[in-house]
Amino acid sequence: MMHLPIESFNFQMLNVGLAHHDGDWNWKNVSSPFTRIFYVKEGEAQLHLPQQVVRLRPGYLYIVPAYTLHSYECKGLFVHYYLHVYEGFKSEMNLMEQYDFPIEVAGCHDDELLLQRMCEQHPQAQLPSSNPQTYDNAAQFTDYVRRYRDIPLWQKMELRGSILMLFSRFLREAVPHEWTTDERMKRVQEHIHSHICENVDIEELADVACITKPYLIRLFKKEFGTSPVQYINSKKVERAQLLLYTTDIPVKEVAYELGFNDHSYFIRMFRKVTGITPQEYRRQLRA
Repeated sequence: MMHLPIESFNFQMLNVGLAHHDGDWNWKNVSSPFTRIFYVKEGEAQLHLPQQVVRLRPGYLYIVPAYTLHSYECKGLFVHYYLHVYEGFKSEMNLMEQYDFPIEVAGCHDDELLLQRMCEQHPQAQLPSSNPQTYDNAAQFTDYVRRYRDIPLWQKMELRGSILMLFSRFLREAVPHEWTTDERMKRVQEHIHSHICENVDIEELADVACITKPYLIRLFKKEFGTSPVQYINSKKVERAQLLLYTTDIPVKEVAYELGFNDHSYFIRMFRKVTGITPQEYRRQLRA
């Protein structure tokens, strides 16, 4: 596992609010580029995840990592605080990639007070509607990020402390990802993530691991279940999807941002991984 210095956490608050529902919090197949945190005050609801259904109960905190496909089901009274947090674009592995977080942890009165103060300090960050289609789109996302960047520095510092406090509740019970026990492959994985916006080649990775290229390829596939090139491409596509979602920069510039000198090759690689071109991906996001 790579060690993340606390200074590297680039948490940005997108939305925060207190929501009151009465059987009207029912949304299916939600997946977003930001992490959601809930604190339940009253009532109950269900959170449907790919591998489990979680009952949302009063007095507990819940977390839904970015890009997690999920659905909500609510049949009666349900009052909860919500917080949407974007970790920002960076080359290193982020916090959610390094740990398996528990979905549910016991909350406390201090957590409620933190969220209450965030709501009081940032009323403009409340969602106009609980329907994800009204706020989970590229245009709104860009507005939320811009709004966060425009708030005073002292408020950013306070928000950062509050967000870190809430994340710490989950991190206390989180389990580190052990992608591999081979120290050479750990170094290789760390190098890939730290240089994902550059042109990383196999010879370079072999030098990092101090082994031959053929042996690197065999060992990498054994440890990660895929080839180094496929792994690198998948991570580059993840970053590309984030850039396509959160910015308006042309596809050609996205390719250059990720270390591709030939943007045509980038388009072919993106389509091979996702089944659609970058242009089609962006159009679908904004449809």
